[in-house]
Amino acid sequence: MILTTAEMDSPVGRLAIHVRDGRLCGLSFEDGVASTMKHLRARFGDFSVERGKEAAGIVSRLRAYFGGDLAALDDIEVDTGGTPFQQAVWKGLRKIPVGKTMSYGELARRIRRPSAVRAVGAANGANPVAIVIPCHRVIGSDRSLTGYGGGLDRKRWLLRHEGMNVEGASRAGAGSRVEGGRGRRDAAAGPEARIRHATLRAL
Repeated sequence: MILTTAEMDSPVGRLAIHVRDGRLCGLSFEDGVASTMKHLRARFGDFSVERGKEAAGIVSRLRAYFGGDLAALDDIEVDTGGTPFQQAVWKGLRKIPVGKTMSYGELARRIRRPSAVRAVGAANGANPVAIVIPCHRVIGSDRSLTGYGGGLDRKRWLLRHEGMNVEGASRAGAGSRVEGGRGRRDAAAGPEARIRHATLRAL
């Protein structure tokens, strides 16, 4: 089997794009390439890599998105693999409109699994296709940004690019230890605060 791979520079750093039969199966930031390749090998076993400048046109669409055409990613076909539950979460993520955010609890209710907030957080963190499957649009119920595999600076940039005012979200999360350890506030804030740590462990 052959995967077409391309790389491109972007305002949030260098991106690695992996395509199988014209469908996007992996998109990662440069510091997440090893994890993405591990995921792809677990899915497909041995495969060959073919360098492709455009990768089925996905590079051009990403450039358009970063250039201001925020709808450019909407109809990109993805091939994510994953469990049926993970696929439901990732499909739910793609239904969050540009310029909007959703909490983990809201997403759990959207996919009709209202008690599976932690599992939604873990699936969010295991998303193999960054940006196109917009896990950056999921925030805490207290409007804090929570964790993100690409780092909170990238998440903040992406949300601002999509027209969100994230200053309030950043302040709402002040005092929460979202990047290491279980803070006192997290322990008292219910399941959405606690799944931040489950999400980070899954990345």
